[in-house]
Parts: sequence; C-alpha cells; structure tokens
Amino acid sequence: MRHGSHLNPPNRFETTYSEPDLEQLEWDDEYLSQPRRIKYIDDQAKSIVTENDSPDLNFRYSVNPYRGCAHGCSYCYARPFHEYLGFNAGLDFETKIMVKHEAPRLLRDFLSQGDWKPELIAFSGITDCYQPAEREFQLTRQCLAVASEANQPVGIVTKNALVVRDLDLLASMAQRDLIHVSVSITTLDTQLAREMEPRTSIPAARLRAIRELAAAGVPTKVMVSPIIAGLNDHEIPEILQAAKEAGALSASYILLRLPLTVEPVFLEWLERTQPTRKERVLSRIRQTREGKLNSSEFGTRIRGTGEIAEQIRSLFKVFTRKHGLGQPLPPLDFTQFKPPTTGKGQQWLF
Repeated sequence: MRHGSHLNPPNRFETTYSEPDLEQLEWDDEYLSQPRRIKYIDDQAKSIVTENDSPDLNFRYSVNPYRGCAHGCSYCYARPFHEYLGFNAGLDFETKIMVKHEAPRLLRDFLSQGDWKPELIAFSGITDCYQPAEREFQLTRQCLAVASEANQPVGIVTKNALVVRDLDLLASMAQRDLIHVSVSITTLDTQLAREMEPRTSIPAARLRAIRELAAAGVPTKVMVSPIIAGLNDHEIPEILQAAKEAGALSASYILLRLPLTVEPVFLEWLERTQPTRKERVLSRIRQTREGKLNSSEFGTRIRGTGEIAEQIRSLFKVFTRKHGLGQPLPPLDFTQFKPPTTGKGQQWLF
C-alpha cells in the first residue's frame, strides 16, 4: 500500500506540534517504508448535505459520506479540510477516514423537508464518494437509492471504477434524466498514476468505467483534473481521444491548485517521485499563478492566468471541439421530484 504523502505537516489550527524522532531508525529501511494502516472513524455528523456559494462550482449542494480519502492523491485540494477535525493534511488525510454511517438516513431527512426545492446535489463535492471505504460501507450506494426513490437529480465525480458497481441504480436514474457522472482521468501513464494517485483505479480501468457507463445510457463526462503544467498537460489530446472512444459525451478540466497545506504535501511528493521534472513543473505552475504556487481568487483559481494557462486552455478547446466533447451533458429533470418516505414508510405531510 502506497501513500501520496510521506508528511505529517503541522495542523494550522494547533498551537503545538510534535515530530517523531526517527534518528535511531535512520538505516532501518524496512521499518521506515512500512505503510500506515487505514483507520475508519465513526463520524456522528448531524447533517449530510453541504451548501456552498462558490461561483467556480456548478453546484450549490453536495453530499460527502466520507471525510478524508484513502486514494492518497498528492495534489488533493480537500486535504486542508481534515485539519478542521484535528488531523493533519498529510498521512492523516489518507489513513484516518471519517465515515458518516447515518448518511442515507440524513439524506432522506433532508429531502423530506417540505421547503426543499430540488436542484442538483453533487456526490463528491470534497472527497471521492467511491474511495476504497465505499467497498465496505456502501454509503454512496445507499444514498443513491434514496435519491432515486425521490427522483432527486445527482451529479457524481469520481476517479474510481467502483462506480460501475452501481450501474443498476445509475441506469435507472439515467432513464429518468436524473444522473450525470464525471470520471476524472489525470494521466494515461499507469506508472505516473500509481505515483500520483496511489490507490485510485488505473487509467485503463477508468476508461473501462466510462465505456460501461456510456453503454448503460448514463451521461458521462471526462474530467482532466488536475492539469499540472509541465507534467501531464501534454497528455490532453490523448486523454480526450481515449475518453471519446470510450463513450464520454463532454469534457472539462481544472488547473492544479495548491491551497494551504496541500502545497508542502505536493512539493514533497514532487521532490521524491519526479526529481528531474521538479524545477520545470514548479516554473510552469508559477507562470500560471502570477509568480506564485497558488491563487485563491474566484474566476481564475480553476483556469489560471498567463501565457501557459492560455496555451492549456486553447489546447483543451481545440481537442474538445475535434472530438465533439465541447457541449454540456444533457439537462437533468427536476420536475419529477417527490419527497421520499420517512423511516416509517410514510410521506411527510408538512
């Protein structure tokens, strides 16, 4: 088992920080290379639907059955959220996974509110809802079943081929225009994917997932995300072609973001796994961020600025047009919504 991060960076909300003294183990490669085991922790959240007001996102509401993500992607923008829980954004984010066991019930309660006016709910607004924990807990599947019962439109974003396990639900929702699925493909290079996204599905498996989703009639988009200038931006044409051949209908991308404690995690990963590319990658990133490694400004944080960012935008536009991936996915239908039954099998009256 690999980790995307080899760091335990200080939690920015904590006033003290302890660092293990491993000097006596300096030459014990076997001990130092042992992976940390994943620990699942009960998350007693009282709600499951999160609201955001970001103008950069195409959804207002999201559902995240898990906090933290064992995929271990070195670049994951969700890492700093783990610090709100008292953990760190490095190894803790990948190995201390909060599990919202009550997620299906909480979603049912939310959708049963009399004042809910249906609009898109995104699954994986923060962490991947089909991460390894889903194999065991199946909370995403249970939440999908609630949404399907209520005819509640859902958008899924994932980089795990596990999504096809739920083809029965997804195909049924697709027949009612209730589902969009976006599959993230960062690279077609299996070795790079294993280094950068250690416990995600390999690229071939993600393409196979797109193929199976498309064959089942599920509207599917490919997300080339994140694009890391100087590392994977040259793969844009090949990724889009492969996704189109697999059956994707649309495509989008996000430029690498390194907010807060994502930066030291990514820099350590870059130095450790891509030492010959490090300076080139950092130079290219800075050229898309006005000399910095990150920008948090709405409107530019997703696409970047400057000549390199414009070249990436143009390249992406040319090949989405070439492969017919420039249009949005078919519209979702919000008119069919009906509040789900309560836990007692009754409709809410008010």
